[in-house]
Amino acid sequence: MSRHKRIALVAHDNQKWDLVQWAKYNRDLLAEHKVFATGTTGRILEEQLAFPITKLQSGPLGGDQQIGSKIAESLIDFLIFFWDPLMPQPHDPDVKALLRMAVVWNVPVACNRASADFMISSPLMDEAYDRLVPDYEAHRNREINRPENVAPVSPPRGKAASEPAAMAVLVPGPPEPRLS
Repeated sequence: MSRHKRIALVAHDNQKWDLVQWAKYNRDLLAEHKVFATGTTGRILEEQLAFPITKLQSGPLGGDQQIGSKIAESLIDFLIFFWDPLMPQPHDPDVKALLRMAVVWNVPVACNRASADFMISSPLMDEAYDRLVPDYEAHRNREINRPENVAPVSPPRGKAASEPAAMAVLVPGPPEPRLS
């Protein structure tokens, strides 16, 4: 993580103005970094802060997943997500996936004003930081046992025998008719 951080700002509707007030208070510090935000939040922040924000899709339209993808690609250094714990969200699975990506890739997360204050006021904000990125090679290379009802399929004609064979699931056919 370089001295100049890549910060993702996200807020649910009932938390947007709280995030905007927090961001206005921290405007000068945020302006020194690259800021990403989901759709509406990004538009409001850009208007209020008067510096460019990289705006992604609205959260329910894929913005949460876009940020999660950027986290997995090491393109986001930390996430400030003012989420609403009292309102059900139609895109709740996306929210959980985003928070999961942050934890999987050891990206710092602030979910409210107090944790955002602690994060942004850390001495680490002004210096490079060697974030420990987990090594998932063992997971990527793990052996998957083939179930008994899955058998290899011969490669289609024209494909080299060295290419991996497709897998087919053996599904039992209809029962044999019984004679009475």
